[in-house]
Amino acid sequence: MVFTEDGKFERKDLYVDGDKFVASLDEVRDEVVVDAQGRMILPGLVDVHSHGAAGNDFCDADPEKLKGILAYEKSCGITSYCPTSMTLGKERLKEIFATVTKIEPSKDLAHLIGINMEGPFISEAKKGAQNKKYIAGPDAAFFRECNEVSQNKIKLVTLAPEEAGSEEFIKEVCDEVSISVGHTMANYEEAKKAFDLGADHVTHLYNAMPPFLHRDPGVVGAAADSSHCMVELISDGLHVHPGVVRTTFRIFGPERVILISDSMRATGLPDGSYEFGGQTVYVKDKKAKLEDGTIAGSTTNLYDCMCRAISFGIPKEQAILAATRNPAKSIGVYDQVGSLTPGKSADFLIVDEEFQLEKVCVSGQIA
Repeated sequence: MVFTEDGKFERKDLYVDGDKFVASLDEVRDEVVVDAQGRMILPGLVDVHSHGAAGNDFCDADPEKLKGILAYEKSCGITSYCPTSMTLGKERLKEIFATVTKIEPSKDLAHLIGINMEGPFISEAKKGAQNKKYIAGPDAAFFRECNEVSQNKIKLVTLAPEEAGSEEFIKEVCDEVSISVGHTMANYEEAKKAFDLGADHVTHLYNAMPPFLHRDPGVVGAAADSSHCMVELISDGLHVHPGVVRTTFRIFGPERVILISDSMRATGLPDGSYEFGGQTVYVKDKKAKLEDGTIAGSTTNLYDCMCRAISFGIPKEQAILAATRNPAKSIGVYDQVGSLTPGKSADFLIVDEEFQLEKVCVSGQIA
């Protein structure tokens, strides 16, 4: 049962030649048959917001640790990945972003499909687990410095639109990068203006922003009223109530919700103390918190978040699209990944009817 680009399951064969999907058996040069009878084939998942896993963090600024993250993600069915930064010093951020240039494509790793720049252009009032010491105002020149050292890998940048200089920043760089509203105290009018100017994304909806209220709808209401805007959702069962997950899919529809993990280095490891953005995070019963009780990232990978969303009552087809097609579209890489379409990278998952992951294929190489 192959998951098709229009979000349906169809009993059919899937053809791969080299590292790409192709349309027919005639295009396959070296024929090897994999029997997936009684199984489902899904596109490889795309996580556009994750800081780390398996004891590693993108902000370690170490290519070997970044490879460790990419290997872990691939093993969990996430075949395309955007490592995500934190609010740190400007020179440190440039060191971090430069590490992506040292990663070579490998069948053993998820694709490094871009970078998510989550700080430092945020609000201190809604900093969450970010370090307030390094918060800075929106700075197009600095963003471009970071993008240059990463060889233009930055796909997302988070912005608090109520901060001085944000409107100018959006106008100047919205054609160069997807701008995400987040870590913000913005009211409805401030957020809606940002979306009207060109912002098109929301960083972990509901978290690190004012709540959706009936006389003060805030960022949530402004995003709902901006049809081009896509919203991230952490469906680990801890950041957002299952009832709110269901409501979010109803409000935004299956086209606009992006499931993310927001995972940190403790993902895949036992409870304990871990470093996150220069601060100590305490993980108990898989919930990560700072010492003051602030929730700090997640310890769940995107595949598990997708399965959780299904367990909350989201139709499986919608949950799969929210973990594959939607994130790929949101950062402009849907022409490369996110569906089982001829011409795209041959990244797919073989799973059983209970969504137990059996095989992962990256660029035509099955493990």
